[in-house]
Formats: sequence, C-alpha cells, structure tokens
Amino acid sequence: MQETEKIWMNGELVDWADARIHVGSHGLHYGTGVFEGIRCYDTERGPSIFRLTEHMQRFQVSAELLYMELPYSVEDMCAACRDTISSNGLREAYLRPIAFAGYGELGVHTGTNPIDVAVLAFPWGAYLGEGSQTNGITAMISSWRRVGPNTIPHAAKATGVYLNSMLATHEARRSGYDEAILLTEDGYIADGPGETIFVVKEGTIYTPDLSSSILPGITRDSIIQIAQDLG
Repeated sequence: MQETEKIWMNGELVDWADARIHVGSHGLHYGTGVFEGIRCYDTERGPSIFRLTEHMQRFQVSAELLYMELPYSVEDMCAACRDTISSNGLREAYLRPIAFAGYGELGVHTGTNPIDVAVLAFPWGAYLGEGSQTNGITAMISSWRRVGPNTIPHAAKATGVYLNSMLATHEARRSGYDEAILLTEDGYIADGPGETIFVVKEGTIYTPDLSSSILPGITRDSIIQIAQDLG
C-alpha cells in the first residue's frame, strides 16, 4: 500500500500515521464492519470518482444490515471521499471508506460501542497486476463455497464476510493460480473473491443472479446497463 498524507477519520483529516484504533475495537475481534472499494479516475475535467453516490448508498445499506447506525449521511460520506482525494492532491486513486464497531464492550453484541468511520485514498493499479489487463489471468474453482444467503447478509459489503474470499484467494495462490472462482452450495458459479463473473457465449453476456449469494456490485450494474444500451 502506497502511503499518502491524510486519512479522513471520524470527521477530521489526520496524518496517515496517526489514523489508529484501539486493539480492543469490536470490529477487529468480530468482523463488525462495512467498507467500499471505489476508483477515482483522472479525466479532462479533473479527478472523477466512479459512481460515488451509489457506493455510499450501498455503504449505508451494508451498515443497516449489520445493525450499525452510521453517524454520517450518504452526503457526508461523499464529501469525505472528495476531501480525502483533494487533501492528498491525487488525480487518480483507490478509495476505501470503512466503518466498524469501535472500542467499548468486547462481548459479541456491539452494545454501546461507537461506530468509527474512515476514508483512505492511495494510488493502486490493476487489482491483479498490470499484465492482467492485456494477458488475462489464470483461475481455479475453489473448494471453498460462497457463503449462503441465510448464513450471513451477502448483500452487505461487510469486513467479516471477506474471510470467505481470503480463504479462496490463499487456496488459489498456493495452487499456482492468480484468482479463485467460488461456487454456490448447489455448485453453480457465484463470483470471485473480489470480482463479479461474466461469461460471453455466442454474442450473449451471462452473469450469476443476485440470488447466488453475490454482492450487488456497482460495476456489475454498470456493465449490465452498458451491455443493454449496446443491444
């Protein structure tokens, strides 16, 4: 991770090295957190954050699904993302808004623990390396199955859910592959650890339904809309 100057944390811009949390924070122990991954692109009109409002709306919904009440509105979080980009003088970047149950009680119930919120922004190239964009990648079917819809709220981009993705990724890398493909309990394609899967066959694009325990992806929705517009 390439460090930048400032991180937005609980309403303030703080130095990168000062954005710290207590080791007793609930989110660290139980995965009680939500996050987003958003790209900011350099355009002729200046830095442009890809579908920022939609990402922040999903951020809010994810929190609600985990019984978390965010102390900031969608509009507040959009402003925080823009402030983080501008304060670091970035033209393009990866944005990571995150909210989690902070320090207080350590029982499984979050109790009266505060909800801490932060936004990081830093340069990050292609997720699977620059060569992946031109040469493609290798992928394997993981032995780990995607968590079921009645196991954990798959529509939430929750930190704890990504233990499932981490296990699949480690298995793929140990086996010599770049990435994993997770299946549902019924053996149908779900998604990748950090990607939606699309298949093009005889001029038609296919992608798993949201009922396959996959995240309602913003990029997924964009691809579907563009494909429909193109016929």
